[in-house]
Amino acid sequence: MPAPLQKIETKQALPESADAVIIGGGIVGVFTAYYLARRGLKVALVEKGLIGAEQSSRNWGWCRQQNRDARELPIATKSLHLWERFAAETGEDTGFRRCGLLYLSNNETELEGWARWRDFATTAGVTTHMLDSVQAAERGKASGRLWKGGVFSPSDGTADPSRAAPAVARAIMKLGSSVHQNCAARGIETTAGRLSAIVTEKGTIRTRTAIMAGGAWASSFCRQLGVRFPQASIRSSILSVSAGADGLPDALHTAEISITRRGDGGFTLAISGRGRIDPTPQQLRFSKEFLPMFVRRWRSLAPGGTEGWRSGHESLARWRLDAPTPMERMRILDPDPHRNTVALTHRRACALLPSLAATTITAAWAGYIDSTPDGVPAIGEIASVPGFILAAGFSGHGFGIGPGAGHLIADITTGAEPLVDPRAYDPSRFENSAWGKVADF
Repeated sequence: MPAPLQKIETKQALPESADAVIIGGGIVGVFTAYYLARRGLKVALVEKGLIGAEQSSRNWGWCRQQNRDARELPIATKSLHLWERFAAETGEDTGFRRCGLLYLSNNETELEGWARWRDFATTAGVTTHMLDSVQAAERGKASGRLWKGGVFSPSDGTADPSRAAPAVARAIMKLGSSVHQNCAARGIETTAGRLSAIVTEKGTIRTRTAIMAGGAWASSFCRQLGVRFPQASIRSSILSVSAGADGLPDALHTAEISITRRGDGGFTLAISGRGRIDPTPQQLRFSKEFLPMFVRRWRSLAPGGTEGWRSGHESLARWRLDAPTPMERMRILDPDPHRNTVALTHRRACALLPSLAATTITAAWAGYIDSTPDGVPAIGEIASVPGFILAAGFSGHGFGIGPGAGHLIADITTGAEPLVDPRAYDPSRFENSAWGKVADF
């Protein structure tokens, strides 16, 4: 697996029962388990592969408010505070720091859009600074270019994707709850119409509450329960380079390239929004729902290959509870990065930031970004399966808002006052069209 990931030791024996079972050990799943365990619940988290091994370790690591859709801004703001508080509460290091995020542009339309967002964000108590050409050139001096303008969001930051989810998993276990790797959830059992147990490959856990935080696997799991959840994945390719480039911003976005400083002094490089659509049975099934998204973003997307079909995460198959499932045949989604995209990304980065020529490529990887038709996550209990809570479809935003999402899910689970208004995330909204509702950013 080329994406860097800190590995941890976890328990093997399953508990006979739990107050809640979390399915999926990505950033949303671990933070959900953490906030439930802090409230005194006995939690069991089951992960088919390794903690944080899929998209939670394959992203840029940005934790931002800047340019968030209005529906996500409140939870993004709360998440920044929770990232900081987590370190103070646990002593665990996720690599989070408020380094500020820098955006530069020579496109007037783009700058006007950022200015409108700034005006909106001010009403929500978020501070972001528009940069004129002189200020942009100063902050972007590593490029040696002139810029028409930009944005700097000083309170935003980054965390380390290679160690964030494992750090939270360790905190869960310190609180007395359990984490189980290489343990796929196969399905559920119900009693009197309500969820009463989770069936895994290693046994059954009795519980009245389960949270599906399985990322790209969520829709196919929901299908086993008769729950229709429109979800499609985009394959995104990025790379990392070694330390050695001096004078670069910690986090920079331009139309050509985006970079993020890593904990080892190197950088992650990516082209924002660039992705491949690997056709799958599930994508074909939900193609009508995703038409508005495609119309909005078709310039950034290109046809992929058959890898997604073979991976099995977007299958329409039904599986049995007493036999291996596609999740056990594909423990970790580790798609091949698109070579031309990796090469283009590196060329663009070195052209924009000449000091990167002193570095070498250390790794290149791809991940499947699970998306919803409107680009906003689905968080909420499924009415047809009482006790089953969906938390998926984070559309490439899950890492940054992971703490807030986990806190909100814990609120929903325990009946506490919600961290933010959950109505914008209600999965029942997918019963209607996404036209006019696709996230702006």
